[in-house]
Amino acid sequence: MSSSFGHAFRIHTFGESHGGGVGVIVDGVPPKVPLTVEDIQFELDRRRPGQSEIVTPRKEADKAEILSGLVDGVTQGTPIAVFVRNEDQRPGAYEEMAVKYRPSHADYTYDAKYGIRALSGGGRASARETIGRVAAAAIAKQVLQHLCPGIEVLAWVKSIHHLNASVDPHTVTSADVESNIVRTGDPAMVEQMIDLIKEVRGEGNSVGGVVECVIRNCPPGLGEPVFDKLEAELAKAMLSLPATKGFEIGSGFAGTLLTGREHNDPFRMVDGKVRTTSNRSGGIQGGISNGEDIIFRVAFKPTATIMMSQETVTNTGENTELAGRGRHDACVLPRAVPMVEAMALLVIVDHLLRQRGQVGGFPAPK
Repeated sequence: MSSSFGHAFRIHTFGESHGGGVGVIVDGVPPKVPLTVEDIQFELDRRRPGQSEIVTPRKEADKAEILSGLVDGVTQGTPIAVFVRNEDQRPGAYEEMAVKYRPSHADYTYDAKYGIRALSGGGRASARETIGRVAAAAIAKQVLQHLCPGIEVLAWVKSIHHLNASVDPHTVTSADVESNIVRTGDPAMVEQMIDLIKEVRGEGNSVGGVVECVIRNCPPGLGEPVFDKLEAELAKAMLSLPATKGFEIGSGFAGTLLTGREHNDPFRMVDGKVRTTSNRSGGIQGGISNGEDIIFRVAFKPTATIMMSQETVTNTGENTELAGRGRHDACVLPRAVPMVEAMALLVIVDHLLRQRGQVGGFPAPK
């Protein structure tokens, strides 16, 4: 099972949703980077369950424990281990799922691959695994601020089902996004989105949507030009998140409707820097950042667990029906925002360290 991500900045997550706890080991962190447990806890609080009336009511403090890698509030350059204990476990809610496969979950595919699976909460397939990713990204954020201050990663809910927010990626702020429980940057859509989530949850149903993300002030030159193109790394990172179904960057699929002349981003010199007059490339050309804002979108499917009876089969091959039980999000989008930011941070910091190792930083020497 591949539970590792990254090259120069490498993480390894561990733990199951209803086991003793979950966590992460982070290797490749440079020494003497300021880091506190509060830096990690702040980000975990943004993704934890029970934080508002429109997310799963599972009560978890998600309290982070740093087990290694720090001395007097700074990193040592050694692996950093972060652990979060599971506290609010209810395995009884999953007794029926032990023999019946939940539609669109990983129950059947895990059995097909391994011949065994965690029966409670989905085990490693649970979104609870992302705690380790978010904790690692909190460390990555401190590394970024230490080595390359000014780079900003910010995500928001772009759409939920048929409701589309109008957000300017160049001006939206973290305060705008965090000012509402939906985490959209469009105040006009907040109540409509909240009402929709409550409505579908009352029906025992679920909805999906799109998270948009911008990476600002990324210097030109970041990324590898062949297999590890920056957009390819971002795509893999995003599609490794639970419930993701699509990724697009810049003009995305809409770019197929344009001609080359319409789609190209002309270059101009502005204040001594190479800039583009448009940004349909989404900040990346040839797999390498060009200095413009990196803008991408991630599609999330409706939550697979719904409180309605559905057709399924048992692990012994009998046709049956199953209705969801337990505590689940009717819409994952509000909690997905910090997860998208986390994966983007991991990619950017990894490539920043790879750049430093190969050519020494920016700009590359000529």
